[in-house]
Amino acid sequence: TLDLTCRRTPCFAKFSEMEEMVNMEAEINEVQPLLLSVTIGSTLQFYFIGKKCEILQDMNRHLEAILKEKRALRKRLIKHRCQESLPIEATFHKCIVELLTEAVTFIEKLESHLQSVRNIPQIPHMMNDMDTTLSKTEVLMIELEELTEQILKWEELQKEVYSN
Repeated sequence: TLDLTCRRTPCFAKFSEMEEMVNMEAEINEVQPLLLSVTIGSTLQFYFIGKKCEILQDMNRHLEAILKEKRALRKRLIKHRCQESLPIEATFHKCIVELLTEAVTFIEKLESHLQSVRNIPQIPHMMNDMDTTLSKTEVLMIELEELTEQILKWEELQKEVYSN
């Protein structure tokens, strides 16, 4: 009861108000860094999302340009070119025929050349496999020689047993 009566006086009322203000300031000071970090985090997130959006838009423009070029190339390839070709002088007919045969030969060999180029990065792995295979073959040859010697010894033993 003394506590209750004492708090009604203006002196203690001011004290309780001050205490409440200090508590509120403490809460604000606790929440403020969290609020600041959340604000900074969301701002950074929006910044990086904006950057990613710009990158995706650039990629989209690039892909659209490629598709337009692809469509234009297809249209040009589908269109008949017979009426549009330039006449070739008779003196160059032999050269054109030779050039076409060389082009056909080149196209036939192109796939094998491309396959050779694709295999270049795999050469170290293939060499390791060949070394492993060679080692295994040598081990098998040694075992085969030992087995051959054992067979020859067994054969000699059999001859001695039959001769006795």
